[in-house]
Order: sequence, then structure tokens, then C-alpha cells
Amino acid sequence: MRIALACGLCLIAVAAVAAPRGVDQGNSETNVTVAAQNTRETFRARINENVVTIMAGSPSGTDLAIVQDLAEVLDDGDNLRVLPMVGKGPEQNIKDVMFLRNVDMGVTQANLLKHFERTGELGPNLKGRIAYIAKLFNEEMHILVRSDVNDIRELNGKYVNFGAAGSGAEITGRLIFAALGVDPQEINLNDTDAIEKLKTGDIDATIVVTGKPAPVLANLKETAGLKLLAVPYAKTLEDEYYPATLTHEDYPALIAEGGRVDTLSVCAVLVSFNWPSDSVRYKKIAKLVDRFFSNFDSFLAAPRHPKWGEVNFAATLEGWQRSPLAQSWIDRAKPKERDSAARSNFDAFLAQASNSRSTPISDAERADLFRAFLEWNRGRKQN
Repeated sequence: MRIALACGLCLIAVAAVAAPRGVDQGNSETNVTVAAQNTRETFRARINENVVTIMAGSPSGTDLAIVQDLAEVLDDGDNLRVLPMVGKGPEQNIKDVMFLRNVDMGVTQANLLKHFERTGELGPNLKGRIAYIAKLFNEEMHILVRSDVNDIRELNGKYVNFGAAGSGAEITGRLIFAALGVDPQEINLNDTDAIEKLKTGDIDATIVVTGKPAPVLANLKETAGLKLLAVPYAKTLEDEYYPATLTHEDYPALIAEGGRVDTLSVCAVLVSFNWPSDSVRYKKIAKLVDRFFSNFDSFLAAPRHPKWGEVNFAATLEGWQRSPLAQSWIDRAKPKERDSAARSNFDAFLAQASNSRSTPISDAERADLFRAFLEWNRGRKQN
């Protein structure tokens, strides 16, 4: 009995000593878990605070390469991460910027913005809800046909692929064909499937609207019996499209050496939703705009896409509001008084030159002419 009582007292003593240690160990493990969770949450918040998403087009288009260039040049991993998103094309990109969660910006086409503003199908006041960051490059219209088709009017009533739903070709193709009085039977396929059906004769043409050289056409292995068809620059198209040319250098397998195919182009535009200035999304986009404009020269050298050579981010998109973020940066970077005088002289010269032209001078031509004017002006001063 005494032995049992002694053992019982020992067990009570041991339990009394051990209990505080168990509590301490539990608290320690809890503290470690809470600390780990706090670290994860801090890391998650920092990543999401600094990421900007840009909706591009399909892998067969040029705008995805442009957005990838933006990511490679501007993404520093800590302060700004640029995340390219593969989309369906310029038409769908407008809808995604407006309505799809977590899409900050997108690449679309100026004529599509004007189209949706006219139709009102995306709701009222599209101009007030969409802001453009910058005009980018021109995207050319390509019409691939079999060799026996020589005029776009021959496609009247024929089966023509206008690209997948949401692609740059879908609405642009309809608008251009309607302006030219051509009424084909529209089908909607992706570029690869359409080219195969063109080869077998199941369709008569396929349209691709993207910056040249279009990867899906430049990488064609079998081009026998196929060619690119000219698109006339009718007066009814002058307000929204620019004349363009496709050459042998663009498509060696489709255009003979020294040959050219005249066509049209549309202007690609980087857009965002018009967020309030005190919103989180506005502040994230502000980081990208500042780095993009401040490092623009980095996009003009290899290995960046050659289409960057056409970009003038200060050019205006008539009738649409530039993002206040972009406008603020441009205002701060305005040239000094002597450059303003040069601009005035250039504008006077351009006004006289425009009087002798039958077609208006495009923004791209204006930018090229002004660069040449500045170079000439500098050389004159040095002499």
C-alpha cells in the first residue's frame, strides 16, 4: 500500500512538471505556424500588388510577341511583373479589358474601338470607360487565296474564313469587305485549320489581320498554289485604315522576289479600363506606364520585334482619351522651347505638304517625317 501510494505521488509530480512544458511546446509550434502564414500572406500580397496583366492575341499573331517583349524588358521580378495572357484577338480583348477579372490591359485595334462605340453593344459611353495607353504599330490585312483568284471581287459569294470569333480579322474583315461591296459567305476557323481547308479547296480564302510578317504565313512549309491577294485602298476606307504593302522580304515563299502586294493596315492600340486615380488597379498600371515610356529605346534594338520601329507612343488616337497616367508622363517629358519651335516649323511644313497630297498623312508617316526633320535640323546646325 505504501509502495503504491509513493508511485502515485511520483506520477502526479511528473505530470505537474511535464504539463507546463507541453503547453510551451504547443505555443511554440503555433507561433511558428502563424509566422509561416504571415510570411506567405506578405509574399502573396507583394506579388499581386506588383503584377500587371496584358491580354494579347493568339500565338499566331504579332501582338503576343510585342507583349512578350514588354514583359522581358520591363519585368524586374520585384517592383513590377508583367504577365502576358494569350487571348482570342483584338475584338475579344476589348471585352476582356472591360469585363474579365484581373485583366489590366490589352492590345486591340483602333477601328474596333470605333466600331463598338458606334454600335453600343458593349454599353454606353465606351469612350469614357476605355483609356488608351499608347498607339502601337500597324497590323496589315492578309488575304490568302489560291493562285487562280486575281481580284477581291471574285470572292463575292465564295467561302471566306474571317478568323476565329474574337480575332482581329472577324470584324475588320467584315467592315472592309462591306466597304468594297464584296459579300462572301463567312466562316470562322482558326488560322491553321483555315489554311488546310484552303489547300483542299473547301474554302476560297482566309483572312489574317496582324503585323507583318504574320507567323502563321511566314512559317508556311507548303505554299504551292497559294498567294496573297491585293486589297484596294478605296476612298471609303481612308478614315480608319492606312495603305500598306507586303513584299518578298516579308513572305519569301508567297511573293516573288521584287514583287509586292498592296493591302490595308489598322493601328494596334494598348488600352486599359479607365480606373479611378485612387484605385489599386490604377496604381499598378502607373508602374508599367512609367517603366515602359522611360525605357522605350530598349524596344528599338535586337532581339525585339521589328514592329517596335513603327511605334510612336506620343501619337494621339483621335476622338479617344489617353490614360491620365500616359498623358502625365508625356507632359513631363515635353521637349524644351527650341524643340517646340522645331515642332511648329515642322507643322507648318507639313500643312503645305499635305495640300499637294490626295490622301491624308497618317500618324506613322508623320512620326517618320518628324524624325527625319529633326535629323536634318541637327545636321544643318552642325554645319
